[in-house]
Amino acid sequence: MNGKREAEIYLAQPRGFCAGVRRAISIVEETLARFGAPIYVRHEIVHNKHVINALKQKGVIFINDFAEIEDKKRPVVFSAHGVSKKTEEEATALGLQTIDATCPLVAKVHRHIQRLEADEREIIVIGKPNHVEIIGTVGQARNLEKIHVINSKAEAERLVLPTEARVGFVTQTTLSVDDTLEITEYLKRKYPSIESMKKNDICFATTNRQKAVKEIAGKVEAVLVIGSKNSSNSKQLKETALKAGVPQAFLIDDASELDWKLLGNAKKIGITAGASAPEYLIEDLLYQLRRRYDKIKIIDAIVEQEKVDFKL
Repeated sequence: MNGKREAEIYLAQPRGFCAGVRRAISIVEETLARFGAPIYVRHEIVHNKHVINALKQKGVIFINDFAEIEDKKRPVVFSAHGVSKKTEEEATALGLQTIDATCPLVAKVHRHIQRLEADEREIIVIGKPNHVEIIGTVGQARNLEKIHVINSKAEAERLVLPTEARVGFVTQTTLSVDDTLEITEYLKRKYPSIESMKKNDICFATTNRQKAVKEIAGKVEAVLVIGSKNSSNSKQLKETALKAGVPQAFLIDDASELDWKLLGNAKKIGITAGASAPEYLIEDLLYQLRRRYDKIKIIDAIVEQEKVDFKL
């Protein structure tokens, strides 16, 4: 190594596990403790490969369809992303013992879409149509002809609803705060009487993590986001960093995925983690940074103190 290499590491806070993820993982672990292995989980409990692999080693079997269950007497946990009414009814018909680990904030969106349908409104759902959370949210409604899924302002502009229609909307909880605001503000102009939830559907944890990334964006040359590729909120952290002007942003499952050559000679580095990424992955990344730099200075970039904890 030529010369002395030093780096300033900005640790975004909050980062990593949110209250909904902690609750969901705790529910799976409590189910294992009470009933023993194996137990089944419908879809990935959260979108993080390290969490999933650790639970598999403890006896959790992840499924996408009830037909994959070999022993119908074993408990089945619904993931934090929530499931449709049809899925719930199917489980009941099969006589399955189910445990619901749906994030309370997702469940709140579910209740709102049910109220909008009861109010006979056209319902706009802002989110990624193939994301498991959106599938569960849309599946709360019985009349799918009144459901319209959009994921951009351009799609909102192309949306055509009956002139006399009464309209409401909900959003996926893990979207980009800025992008979603652009869509919702447009919808409010297009449909002045549109009904929304009293508070933003995007969860506070997603909002706080994006806010923390924006806080460090002007101070660093690169941002490292710990999170899996199928994690919506983790992908949004990378996009938030780039939109905030950071020259480079990397989404990695762990330190082993980082191409250190691409990081180059960066001396100011921001680090954050998606809401389903465990903190030990951050610790390992810091360990790898210490191996490559002669000296690193850790700077905690705290924008919020999250004190919310959901009961099991």
